[in-house]
Amino acid sequence: MPRSAYVLAMGIFAMVTSEFVVAGLMPQMAAGLGATIPQIGYLITAFAAAMALGGPLLTVALLRVPPKRALLLLFAVFLAGNVLAATAPDYGVMLAARVITGVASQAFFGVAVSLATRLARPDLRGRAVAVVLNGLMLGTLLGMPMATVVGGAWGWRSAFWVIAALGVVAAAATAVGVPAAEGTEGAGAGAGGGLRGQGRVFTSPRLWLTLSTSTFVIGATFSAFSYVNPILTEVTGFAAGTVPLLLVAYGAATVAGNTVVGRLADRYALPVLVAGLLLNLVFLTGFALFAHVPVPAVAFLLGIGLVGVTMNPAMVTRVQRAGDTGPLVNTVHSSFITLGVIVGSWAGGLAIGAFGLRGPLWLGAALAVVGLATLLPDLARRATRPARSPEASGSAVATEQEAV
Repeated sequence: MPRSAYVLAMGIFAMVTSEFVVAGLMPQMAAGLGATIPQIGYLITAFAAAMALGGPLLTVALLRVPPKRALLLLFAVFLAGNVLAATAPDYGVMLAARVITGVASQAFFGVAVSLATRLARPDLRGRAVAVVLNGLMLGTLLGMPMATVVGGAWGWRSAFWVIAALGVVAAAATAVGVPAAEGTEGAGAGAGGGLRGQGRVFTSPRLWLTLSTSTFVIGATFSAFSYVNPILTEVTGFAAGTVPLLLVAYGAATVAGNTVVGRLADRYALPVLVAGLLLNLVFLTGFALFAHVPVPAVAFLLGIGLVGVTMNPAMVTRVQRAGDTGPLVNTVHSSFITLGVIVGSWAGGLAIGAFGLRGPLWLGAALAVVGLATLLPDLARRATRPARSPEASGSAVATEQEAV
């Protein structure tokens, strides 16, 4: 495992902490910027939209830039966005700051995952991606609570200054601890070169279907996770002070699940996704049925943590095999993941209006079923593949993995 994968995880941690900081400081930010709570909520939507739409565009602009230099440039944009947020005099400037930070974060995800893939041995790529994405899990587990505590104690602007400092530390670690991949070639090297080479893979219908799987995997999880606080307090009956502890346990489950999936993703990407979606379907359905009973409700919540967003390493591996390992494919994939967050949280809100607080859980189960349906073509292709002799199988591992 290249040590640089852990350094790249630091950058992801800083980006994810910045992504979630607004959710924990809504009242303070509303008072400080003279805005309403819904307007502060729109800052989260703007960040997600900037990630989904602007991230791929910025990645295209960096395709000819060496990957390490591209990461450092993205850190500079990220730092500018957070400093602008920390000093924002009004809501309009804050909105612009969130868009800038969102674009940089998404592009960073794509370049970091692509670089980790290029630096690791082929048989360790899934584990390397899992290590990098542990920054995402730890950002959810530790970053958001940390930013919320700092903002609550010293004012919401201090949270953005701390995130900016995290970005500086991660950038310094990247400058020292991440080697340049493949000499001075651009971030798009090794995956078809520039825009034309990397764009060619998007003519594949299979790639688009594979990308859609990730949207439904994440959408199923976030339809539930986005509303877990009111579900646990108003349906399950937990005290408000207990919910943060349950969310820490949920975050710990995501770290554990991500580690396990990372070890399996290289050889068993498709079976892992099938098993993950089936288990998530069971956990979401169980949560919906037993949300009023504390013990099973917590057990099903932790189950969702184990098999929800933790599918990321398997999703990345499958997308790279359907497309390539270049930063553009990885950034577009991140956009599809972000789309899952948007769809899950938005549709979950509609489900609450129609069916009550259990509605998002039932919606998540339905999205998991759709996600399973997107895997059927690959499962059929795998079932009809002619069997290999043991000797042939042993000499064609890479070809077999590409087929999966």
